[in-house]
Amino acid sequence: MMSAPADLRNASSCAGKSLAVETGGSTVAIPPMPDYNGRILAYTSAAVIIVSGVLQGVFPQWTLWLVAAALLWPHIAHAISRRTFLRQSPRIRQKMLFADCMGGGVFIGGIGLVAIPSVSVALMLMFSCLIVGGIRQWFFGVGFMAAGVAASVAVVGPADTLQSPLLTSIIAIASTGLYICVTAFYSHQQARALMLAKTQIQNQREQSIALSHKLSKYLSPQVWQSIFTGERDVRLETQRKKLAVFFSDIKGFTELSEEMEPEALTELLNHYFNEMSEVALKYGGTIDKFVGDSIMVFFGDPTSRGQRADAFACVSMAIEMRKHMKIMRQKWRSQGIKTPLEIRMGISTGYTTVGNFGAENRMDYTIIGKEVNLASRLESLAEPGEILVSYETFSLIKDKIMCRDKGEITVKGFAKPVPIYEVVDFRRDMGPNRSFLEHEHSGFAMYLDSDKITEKERESILAALEDAADRLRREEEDA
Repeated sequence: MMSAPADLRNASSCAGKSLAVETGGSTVAIPPMPDYNGRILAYTSAAVIIVSGVLQGVFPQWTLWLVAAALLWPHIAHAISRRTFLRQSPRIRQKMLFADCMGGGVFIGGIGLVAIPSVSVALMLMFSCLIVGGIRQWFFGVGFMAAGVAASVAVVGPADTLQSPLLTSIIAIASTGLYICVTAFYSHQQARALMLAKTQIQNQREQSIALSHKLSKYLSPQVWQSIFTGERDVRLETQRKKLAVFFSDIKGFTELSEEMEPEALTELLNHYFNEMSEVALKYGGTIDKFVGDSIMVFFGDPTSRGQRADAFACVSMAIEMRKHMKIMRQKWRSQGIKTPLEIRMGISTGYTTVGNFGAENRMDYTIIGKEVNLASRLESLAEPGEILVSYETFSLIKDKIMCRDKGEITVKGFAKPVPIYEVVDFRRDMGPNRSFLEHEHSGFAMYLDSDKITEKERESILAALEDAADRLRREEEDA
């Protein structure tokens, strides 16, 4: 019979060692009653019961030999579990407890099944089995104990009477109660320590999640997700992939920076980046970097929906950015910014080298290659509000997006002139049934995307347009 501190599965296989849970920088001690001490307590209780029974004549004289066995077995079990090949067994505690159950069964049969001492010993064994290994351990422990009882009764037979003297019964009950109380106290201490450890681990987990979300602001969401889910290792490595690469900048930003105060310029630029980032993430783009007023985005890594879908998503993002820029320009104009800011964009599709570049202690997840240079070149050649794409991109999107041939350009790194195309709009939005309309003059701007307008908003817009039309007509008549 041995003690039963709460088992931490893989942390408690060595008898006599205190258990501890590491929680970040601190260690929460879990004070167990070691198996060695618990077994000594249990077998000493059994020895006291034997001596009491022999003195009162309820047990035969030969059972005094069991006292010596009870006092020696805890030391033998300790040596077996610490100094033999069994010490490497992950379930040494359960196996040693099976031996205790077998020995306890032999003892119960040896004293002739005298009721209260037998029940007391059986209770200590079953209590230990339940705490150490649960129902499964209890079930097998009872089996081993029953086998020991059957073997012993077959040899010595049952006692003449199953009743025991009052003093022997009191000693048996008191010994069992002491063992159970001491073991339960240490189990309670372990449970409290484990709850404290669980609370600390939960707090550290919440802190780690909060910190990871803060760090995620410095990475593209897709890259952050792949790192924190374990899909990607943080080491210097690259691979070749076919990606759609996007560059954009603001035409007129240099002139605006000369007119505005740095604080106001910073607020405007951050607002622009925030709005464009939301559009990029909406279409699944990996935001590479912001440089000045430029944005670099690529599609196809860490996740890809296929070359055609990646290219289409990239160009769709560019079209929405161009439309969204009209809304932002009106908002800036209402804030007193008169310089007409327009976005220009370039897109190229092809094989690039993507991955972690830099040093072991400072990495940058980015892409390099001639397709990156081509996308940057297309962006610098684009007119305000224009989206230029390479031939590779055009071939992947031409069935869904209308493009206009813009001839060829010479780009460093390409042996032949490169055909380029201007993105006009989605084919579904061309013609009289198009959902997007825009018209802009000095003193007037209209941006309409009918797919995004609710019925209630449609009535309000119609009323505003009718009011504006009536006013223009009256002013024309007065003129």
